[in-house]
Amino acid sequence: MHARGTITPTPWRDEIRATASLAWPLILTNLTQSLIQATDVLLLGRVGARTLAAGQLGVNLFVAFLIFGMGLVMAASPMMAKQLGMRRHSVRDIRRTVRQALWAATAITVPVWLVLWNTEPILVAMGEDPSLSADAGHFAHTLQWAMLPALYYLVLRSFVAALEQPRWSLVVGISGVACNAIINYALIFGELGMPALGLTGAGIGTTITNIFMFLAMVVVVTRHKRFRRYHLFGRFWRPDWERFREIWRLGLPIAVTLALEITVFNAAVFLMGLIGAESVAAHAIALQLAALTFMVPLGLSQAATVRVGLAFGRRDREGVGRAGWTAFALGVAFMTLMALVMLSFPLQLIGLFLNPADPANVIVVPLAISFLFVAALFQIVDGAQVVGAGMLRGLQDTKVPMAYAGIGYWVIGLTVGVWLAFSLGWQGLGIWIGLATGLAIVAVLMIARWVRRERLGLLDW
Repeated sequence: MHARGTITPTPWRDEIRATASLAWPLILTNLTQSLIQATDVLLLGRVGARTLAAGQLGVNLFVAFLIFGMGLVMAASPMMAKQLGMRRHSVRDIRRTVRQALWAATAITVPVWLVLWNTEPILVAMGEDPSLSADAGHFAHTLQWAMLPALYYLVLRSFVAALEQPRWSLVVGISGVACNAIINYALIFGELGMPALGLTGAGIGTTITNIFMFLAMVVVVTRHKRFRRYHLFGRFWRPDWERFREIWRLGLPIAVTLALEITVFNAAVFLMGLIGAESVAAHAIALQLAALTFMVPLGLSQAATVRVGLAFGRRDREGVGRAGWTAFALGVAFMTLMALVMLSFPLQLIGLFLNPADPANVIVVPLAISFLFVAALFQIVDGAQVVGAGMLRGLQDTKVPMAYAGIGYWVIGLTVGVWLAFSLGWQGLGIWIGLATGLAIVAVLMIARWVRRERLGLLDW
């Protein structure tokens, strides 16, 4: 204590403050992106459960590829953090990393467009209802063009986060939520002088929103004095093949890890489709609520990658440990609180998306409540696994976590879910229990690897 009674700063208190300062704009930015999808679910739910089910089939296929691309360009974050940790005022290296991340985003998007153009036959081949597949295909034809501007936006967001200035991406994200709500409302329902396009309107509106968000970030990074000295788009067409390969070397395992996680949830959607449209709609609501809470540990995971990466670049072993455990503790504490909220107010939460008093929802609402109960139980392990992955990414450790994701989500989680759902007849509830099991396995494996980071040589410089 100082003479005036103030508390002497400690490294742990400083780390909590630094992590929170970096994380909260990232969390709110993630929340705004999730709110864009939540807005679409809410609006499509007002059209009808069948429209919501078709939209969910289409958006889940799109999101699977978007998450893969996001994982690829996320390699830029630990790369920039390490460069800034080694040399705080690095400019050329940061610019080259951003440029090659944008190149990688372009390279991955073009083949994805070709796949998404065939959404309808892909869904039919997977056994989905032909009518729902046709509607989902029309939706995907307009939604797919949102992928490239979305990835470009994420690269620029990683840039401002690495400089520990994520507030600008928050401002852009909030603007994007408002833009998406207005445009999609107009195009889905035919308001404000626009034609009523339903699902197609939702895809067009989301694409316009992502283009707007990318262009807004371009204005920020080229005009703001804190960022413009990096000249991010200078000599944009100049190749840096070594760095381009580094993006893929580090980013591809991240992409596969995230894809394994998101696609196991997408597989759950397709399995729900085999059970019935009501199960798909109930799953969409429960998953959307879980996704909203997930944005907080996801933001803490992104902050952990930067904070651990900065300490890693400085070769500060104690700083690496403080940065990782601080983010982990904050993430698990928040998800514990969210689990209690979901268990206490399930009907009120589901009522945000569907009217429980509507006779048309008499089957969907009880299903959604049962799914949300399981979602509440896996909140803690979900937070633990995503923050654990971010901690390891700060050490540029991505390949083994990729294997953990494959084992936990697909070998164990999906197998348990299919067995419970179809062999034991638990249907949708069994699928959700399988998802929870997979998350728990991955969380244990990630944290065990972090604990053994020195023995495994992850801190060997």
